[in-house]
Amino acid sequence: MCIALLTSLLMLLTGGCQGTQPPRPSLISHVVFIQLHDSADTHAALSDCNALLADREGIDAFAGGRPMENKPDMVSGEHDVRRVIGFALPKDRNASPPDPIDLQPLEKWKPRVAHMRPFDIVDPTP
Repeated sequence: MCIALLTSLLMLLTGGCQGTQPPRPSLISHVVFIQLHDSADTHAALSDCNALLADREGIDAFAGGRPMENKPDMVSGEHDVRRVIGFALPKDRNASPPDPIDLQPLEKWKPRVAHMRPFDIVDPTP
């Protein structure tokens, strides 16, 4: 009786772990870590990025922010601005030439950036 009850309980518990995974946000995630010369400019940089990306065709997801204050020790706090931009299609990521309006914030912020580390992540999992 005890074994049957325990077996039933385990089946219920493990069955609750199964299910569908959340959908991937984008096929291509463009991740950028930005270190500014002056960390006080972080909020303004994020605001400009949000304004640029809000209505951009081809972008299906984006997020950005600064490092967490109470982050785990193994997580780097080196960069002031962190951005993730999602593209559904490679053609959207590789759009060329860039629209001049898209380059305005880049030109504005270029002198204020100490360094940037961009990465692209391709995740074809449905």
